[in-house]
Amino acid sequence: MYVPRYLFFTKGIGIDKEKLSSFELALRSARIAHLNIVSVSSIFPPECRIIDIDEGLDRLQAGEITHCVIAKEQSNEPGRRLVAAVGLALPAEKGHYGYLSEHHGFGQTETEAGEYAEDLAASMLAHTLGIDFDPDEDYDERREVYHMSGKIVDSDHFAQATLGSEGGLWTTVIAAAVFVK
Repeated sequence: MYVPRYLFFTKGIGIDKEKLSSFELALRSARIAHLNIVSVSSIFPPECRIIDIDEGLDRLQAGEITHCVIAKEQSNEPGRRLVAAVGLALPAEKGHYGYLSEHHGFGQTETEAGEYAEDLAASMLAHTLGIDFDPDEDYDERREVYHMSGKIVDSDHFAQATLGSEGGLWTTVIAAAVFVK
């Protein structure tokens, strides 16, 4: 059984004439191109600890199969705003799992995309913990309800945004939560 003990966040941008190469360059920019990335869903394991990218990379080997919650967006339209974000919500209760979410799209700012991803993660955790909230309220109001419940201790986001490159080049943005053993 493999349950990650550590996690770090990273993000990157890649630009190239080939779509796949722009993704590779975004992975390189995020410093994870040397890993075999496997996309996983949204659970932040109990007792998992967030570490910085340098400590995380020191624990990984080139070619290692590495699980990530990863958001990716790509376009070859000049000037189009691309965003990728990962959100995080942690429970107050030790031993309970939290949530990660991925969000990718067009037109949002980095902050808007990040807050949206954070809201997704916090909403998923709130549902799991039985916190009553109005999904039609704006996120700041719901965040107050989440934190006042005493059941959600922290939420955050990690996002990347950029504008599509000129000249028909592909632009890729990624944001990732990388699991480490």
